[in-house]
Amino acid sequence: MVDKLGTRDVYGKTLVGLGKTNKDIVALSADLAGSTKVSEFGKNFPDRFLNMGVAEQDMMGMAAGLAAAGKIPFASTFAVFATGRAWEQIRQSICLPNFNVKIVATHGGITVGPDGASHHSVEDIGLMRGLPNMSVIMPCDGHETKSVIEFAAKHKGPLYIRLSREKFPVIFDENCPFELGKASVVREGNDLTFVMCGIMVHIALDAAKILHEEGIKVRVINSSSIKPLDKNLILAAAEETGAIITGEEHSIINGLGSAVAELLSENCPVPLKRVGIEDRFGQTGDSPELMIHYGLTPEALVKAAKNILKKKQINPSEKLYSPPSNAVLEQV
Repeated sequence: MVDKLGTRDVYGKTLVGLGKTNKDIVALSADLAGSTKVSEFGKNFPDRFLNMGVAEQDMMGMAAGLAAAGKIPFASTFAVFATGRAWEQIRQSICLPNFNVKIVATHGGITVGPDGASHHSVEDIGLMRGLPNMSVIMPCDGHETKSVIEFAAKHKGPLYIRLSREKFPVIFDENCPFELGKASVVREGNDLTFVMCGIMVHIALDAAKILHEEGIKVRVINSSSIKPLDKNLILAAAEETGAIITGEEHSIINGLGSAVAELLSENCPVPLKRVGIEDRFGQTGDSPELMIHYGLTPEALVKAAKNILKKKQINPSEKLYSPPSNAVLEQV
């Protein structure tokens, strides 16, 4: 069994396989075919591959036109460019008419490493999650990525699929299923629940093993479908374990943590901690160093788990937050 797989590598191979059986599939690149791994699709099907150059807005507009003509376009570039430079075109030309465009963005998060803040996309999930008709997915490993891309080719409607530069540890079997709006429990536990996406699923599993040695049983949920969420599974976990910690290689603002917080606050309020990037940009560094710097580690999750278990023990009549005396709260 392979220990690690690159989600972008799996995307490229899977797209080639799909292209052999479905002649409506078209791939578009914004001059990053090698990095996003759609170059192999271009070599195999040159008449169905479009290199739009460094013109992400044009790429999204072209993808919308191809979808209107009945094609199944997969548009790929780095996450920061796909969602930042081309946001208006995605909104107006893809989501508003509900066109069948698949945006597969690689190099998401801070594990882009040395490329630095300009290339670290820490807000892309939020930008896409707020768009009507857009679904948002972040697979946790290579095998799930294959299932996600196969699903995308059959699904009707806009999709944003976030992949990474680094290789991820393998969690699932090769034939793991994927269903939009469904999460999966990858480890059972009743003391609290980790709700994670992407590389944080593996990190959460490592943290759960550490906590298990201390007698703390953690349930770990892979929420690769960020929009729509698996509301039933997450609410059941909140009710059964009484505390939730979310984790993502993304800003805690408008990402998975925000989505879970919105769900819990309206339906099942329990102690919640969002682990992610706290309203900051990325910076240059090796990926492992950056994960430590931003607190995206098993040790950080263990600390968060112990803190949230203390909140579970507080009597509901006790105040969880007491502002300092004579404090003036800032207006938001």
